Amino acid sequence: MGIIETLIVTTAIAGVGGTGLGGIIGALLQKDSKRTVSLLLSFAGGVMLSVVCFDLVMEAIETQVGLMFVVAAIAFGVAITYLLNHIIDRKTNPEVPHIDENHPKTADDLDELIHSDHFQQHYAQKDSKLGLFVAGMVMASAIALHNVPEGMTIGASYASNDGAMGNAALVLAILIGLHNIPEGMAVSVPLISGGMSRLKAILITACSGIPTILGALLGYVLGEIGPMGLTLSLGFASGAMLYVVFGEILPQSYLMYHSKLPAFSAIAGILVGMLIIF
Repeated sequence: MGIIETLIVTTAIAGVGGTGLGGIIGALLQKDSKRTVSLLLSFAGGVMLSVVCFDLVMEAIETQVGLMFVVAAIAFGVAITYLLNHIIDRKTNPEVPHIDENHPKTADDLDELIHSDHFQQHYAQKDSKLGLFVAGMVMASAIALHNVPEGMTIGASYASNDGAMGNAALVLAILIGLHNIPEGMAVSVPLISGGMSRLKAILITACSGIPTILGALLGYVLGEIGPMGLTLSLGFASGAMLYVVFGEILPQSYLMYHSKLPAFSAIAGILVGMLIIF
């Protein structure tokens, strides 16, 4: 297979395969464990942090485009991801009854993070097809905001290694696949609970991983433009991932499971990431 084909297959397994597997598990069990999901997310966040800081950012600096450009690209990735998440939250949170003035100012469960609770609200109300379509698109956009940057990190890693499967790309692909399993459960469980057939819920869940492929292609194409494009791709993806880790994954992990264990799980993830990279 060529570089593009390999990249598509790799990210399809991680994105579509990971969320699809989560959808199947959710369809079979129709429940999830907050403790398990919390520790899995925090561990994944730790490995992501390690890969971003010790591999992707270092590669961006080594392009020698300039440190300030690297910093600006990372800040741009953080700002865009935060802004888009903020817009979606501001539009959808008032429509979900349990999110009120007493609710934490961030997601405290996985279904809130990807807005499957918003879709479930419309589905339970037997909303019109147009209303369900809009709610579904909102959920897809929320998932894409996480999956596109994840895919970009894989694509940028490919570009920085001249189209070869480097350690960072392999680690990220495996990690994203594992990270998408609980995310897939969070999509399928409320859909099935609302009356949707298991098969249809699993297919919708698997399709929610497609943005990972788009992100990987975007990251690779930008990286192939030249040193500045590679720096922008690595920096933007790193910034987006840093926001996802610090702004969403880790806070949510603590809120889902009130314990110090998520902190130890995140630290373990950082150390495992270092061992794999070096």
